[in-house]
Amino acid sequence: MARIPYADITKEAVRPLAKRIEAERGEVLHLYRMLMHSVPVATGWLGYLTAIRQQCVLSPALRELVIMRVAHVNGAAYEAEQHIPYALKAGVTQAQLDALANWTAQAQLFDAVQRDVLAYTDAMTREVHVPDAVASAVRAHFDHRQLVELTATIAAYNMVSRFLEAMQIHSNDPF
Repeated sequence: MARIPYADITKEAVRPLAKRIEAERGEVLHLYRMLMHSVPVATGWLGYLTAIRQQCVLSPALRELVIMRVAHVNGAAYEAEQHIPYALKAGVTQAQLDALANWTAQAQLFDAVQRDVLAYTDAMTREVHVPDAVASAVRAHFDHRQLVELTATIAAYNMVSRFLEAMQIHSNDPF
């Protein structure tokens, strides 16, 4: 159960944003219902995460692989639950998803780019300071824009998982 009640999305102050989210996403998920306690934060969050998910040139498969790995490392079940369908649709295999909890033990399931991206994700998520060797390996695969987008995606989903876990947001919580 979440630490505080979810925002009432029928209130006048949040209704326009709730309608926008419904139009863009089909529904207002638990995460956004919590964020809507602060309309400015929810609005900024929506803009940033929409840019990450829909306006970047980073491949959807790598994006979803990163999101799923961040969710595993941070123990963010809600984040993982929400992204499994997107990951599969983007081309991440079920075997890869199953291996993500300990991907290095099944590294053969991932190509060289994916392995370097996962190592970069782990370094950013666990240590914050990325070792030069890890950064150099991932940089060899991407141009400047893609590297910025990859880094921003990892950072963004660390933000998401930390918010979800701090607020104890779960997909089966009642509104």
